[in-house]
Amino acid sequence: MSSTELPSVPPANVLPRVAPLGIVEGEHLRSVELPGITLAVRSRPSAGEGLPPALYVHGLGGSSQNWSALMALLDGVVDGEALDLPGFGDSPPPDDGDYSVTGHARAVIRFLDASGRGAVHLFGNSLGGAVSTRVAALRPDLVRTLTLVSPALPELRVQRSAVPTGLLAVPGVTALFTRLTREWTAEQRVRGVMALCYGDPGRVTPEGFRNAVREMERRLQLPYFWDAMARSARGIVDAYTLGGQHGLWRQAERVLAPTLLVYGGRDQLVGFRMAQRAARAFRGSRLLTLPDAGHVAMMEYPDTVATAFRELLVDTGELEGKAVTHTDTAERAGGGASDTGTGG
Repeated sequence: MSSTELPSVPPANVLPRVAPLGIVEGEHLRSVELPGITLAVRSRPSAGEGLPPALYVHGLGGSSQNWSALMALLDGVVDGEALDLPGFGDSPPPDDGDYSVTGHARAVIRFLDASGRGAVHLFGNSLGGAVSTRVAALRPDLVRTLTLVSPALPELRVQRSAVPTGLLAVPGVTALFTRLTREWTAEQRVRGVMALCYGDPGRVTPEGFRNAVREMERRLQLPYFWDAMARSARGIVDAYTLGGQHGLWRQAERVLAPTLLVYGGRDQLVGFRMAQRAARAFRGSRLLTLPDAGHVAMMEYPDTVATAFRELLVDTGELEGKAVTHTDTAERAGGGASDTGTGG
């Protein structure tokens, strides 16, 4: 099977093996073992019966924890789960070593097929946005709505600030980087990541910073940490070069699910200028622009993103009532401004 074909589905009689990993700050973490992959899955206690399922997919170097703030705000709206992609967070590397965008999409599809929860409201950030785009295009039966926060879709002119991340894909660069930064503390690394990913790193709480440092310390002890980073970065670069029906922009045009696009004006990794192209590519999409946000708007402005998602559900008839308006502008692709208010 080539890396761009439809992901294979495990036989129906192969059931996932599930093991609890613990409860952290009210969130349940469990391990789900599937053919070829083992995924750590984060969830919150269900806030009600019959809520539609949702799945959150993080970006390069991230984890399921990136979605905790948004998940909490959407309690009572969706029954959410966030997974750690293979090789990230608490998920071990995939057995086949495939860190391509399609390899990650295959992992998401296998999980969704095995979960038996039906079509989900699918969320993706950065690399997770590219992965979610591919999932929605290849398996429309699994996706009710699609919410993409700064999705990693091909750009002809990559921002200079994104070049160092892209260089991780070059063989030998990761080994060189690890040697050059051997003396860096976890605190220094976290500050660097936050300066790159946040529009305003000052929005990170002291507790949030301490948690991020502890997580960085844990990850740096993993023997596969840098390999997963490098191979996934290479997967993004490779996906950018694919043309024809396997190209991400072509697949964006094939997405049938109602789509919410979220872009930050201070994003140093995904060009803000790509917002309008994305709005044209995803049919009937809504565009939320946050001028002060960086690459992880769901972490910086979770209230605003949650409001925009509720509005998407109202407009698609999946949620009754009118959602609260927000300060930033949500636009219909090709149309005028919809809700503009005074918040976040």
